[in-house]
Amino acid sequence: MISNMLTQLKPVIKEFIPPIVLKTYNKIRNNSYGLFGNYPSWEAAMKDSVGYDSDVILNKVRDSLLKVKEGESIYEKDSCLFDKIQYSWPVLAVLLRIASIKGNKLSVLDFGGSLGTYYYQLKDFLSDLDELRWSIVEQEKFVRCGQDFFENNELKFYYDIETCLIHENPDVILLSGVIQYLPDPYVFLGNLVNYNFQYLIFDRTPFIEGGQERLTVQKVHPSIYEASMPAYFFNQDKFLSYLEKFYDLLVEFESQDRVNIPSQFKGFIFKKQQ
Repeated sequence: MISNMLTQLKPVIKEFIPPIVLKTYNKIRNNSYGLFGNYPSWEAAMKDSVGYDSDVILNKVRDSLLKVKEGESIYEKDSCLFDKIQYSWPVLAVLLRIASIKGNKLSVLDFGGSLGTYYYQLKDFLSDLDELRWSIVEQEKFVRCGQDFFENNELKFYYDIETCLIHENPDVILLSGVIQYLPDPYVFLGNLVNYNFQYLIFDRTPFIEGGQERLTVQKVHPSIYEASMPAYFFNQDKFLSYLEKFYDLLVEFESQDRVNIPSQFKGFIFKKQQ
C-alpha cells in the first residue's frame, strides 16, 4: 500500500522540486553509468563487475529479437528495440562484395553475434543471394536459446569457432563490439590469424585517445539491463600490428558508438595476404 502511495505521489512531488535540482540529480544518476577505472589486470576488473552471464539479460535479448523475427519491431541492438535500423554500411558493402566474388554466395561467422542482431539487420539486403550461411559463435546460454528459437536453414549457432568450422566454411569472420570484452584480446588476435579466414571484419571496436591502453569496467544503465563487465580500450597501432603481418587492411571506418571516455570506436576490414 505504501509503495502504491509513493508511486502516485511521485508526479506531485516532482512538480515542487526546482528544475536545477532535478537536472543535477539526473546528471549525477547518469554519471553513475558508463566506463570507469583503469585496472591493472582482468582479475582486478572482474572484482568490480557483476558480469553479463544472466538469464535476465538473455531473456530480454530473446524477447526483443523475437519481435524483430516476427515482424513486430524493426531493429534490436543490445536488447533495445528501435523503429529505425542503424546500418553499418561499410560492413554491408564488403559482405556484398565477397558474395559477388563467391558466385552470389556468402558464409559468415559472426563471433559474439548475440541471437542474430546483425543477421536480422542485413537480412533483407542479402535475400537475393543464391546461398546465405550465417553462423553465430556465442556463450552457451545464447547458443541453446538461439537453437531453440531462431535457428533456420541460414542461421546456425555454435559454442566455439572450432565446432563451427567442422560444419561450415565461412568466407569471413565478423567481430562487432565483442573483442574488447575478451579476457585476453591479443591472444585471441594472435590465434585468429591461424584460422586462415580470407576476410576479417571488425566493427564497434574502441581505441583510446592518447595511445595508452586502458582496462575499464562498463556499468550498463539499468534501463537496458543490469550488468557490469571489464572492457578494454586499445592502442590502434598495437592492435593493427597483430594482423598486418598476415592481412592487408582494405577499409578503415568510424563506428557510431560514443562513450564517456575520450576514444573513437572504429571498424576495419582485412583481406588475407596472398
